[in-house]
Amino acid sequence: MEKKRILVIEDVESDQRLLQAALEPEGYLVSLAATGEEGLRLFEEQEPDLVLLDLRLPGMDGLAVCRQIRTRSQVPVMMVTAKGEEVDKVVGLELGADDYLTKPYSPRELVARVRALLRRMEALEQMGAPQRHLSLPALEVDLPTRTVQVRGHEIALTPKEFDLLFCLAAQPGRVFSREELMDRVWGYRPKDDNYRTVDTHVKRLRQKMEERFEVPWTVATVWGVGYKFQLLG
Repeated sequence: MEKKRILVIEDVESDQRLLQAALEPEGYLVSLAATGEEGLRLFEEQEPDLVLLDLRLPGMDGLAVCRQIRTRSQVPVMMVTAKGEEVDKVVGLELGADDYLTKPYSPRELVARVRALLRRMEALEQMGAPQRHLSLPALEVDLPTRTVQVRGHEIALTPKEFDLLFCLAAQPGRVFSREELMDRVWGYRPKDDNYRTVDTHVKRLRQKMEERFEVPWTVATVWGVGYKFQLLG
């Protein structure tokens, strides 16, 4: 199996060494960049499978780098933040980061989160292999380009929102528990059994699509269980 390449964009040399020492023994190919500009250059040259991105970088910061990456690719991006950077963390997720890791972190946690992100992307691609394009009433969802159109209008979704929609819409009527959605879309389950992030992402999907357009479907709540994509009428 071809080794996965991870691009680390981190300006602190000791953190670079820590990340490299944790990832390379697990079989990953690691590339290092100390600035956002260098990171974007390596991103174009190497087309990595995952990006580990520090928020605090000299010159172009991590948020700007994430924004640039998202204009070119849907590659998984994990942001590395310091404690107390809640606002930047939220903005990063809104810009399209898939996950975040808070300093200080353990190498074991880092590797587990990286594996989960890569596993989630692989599972989504496999799930979409038979049908890489969903064509439903008033809704088009295209996996290769990761684009969504509602009644001909393109809808801007974050990576997690897109993955959640594709997971649900690929099997209309099927009920997914919150636990199953966490496994399929996020690639892990929270230690505290708090699944509010699923509810939050469903709410955002409804706001971006159902509340803006008259559509013959809904992301329906199945009380006590989870959610389903339900065709109406």
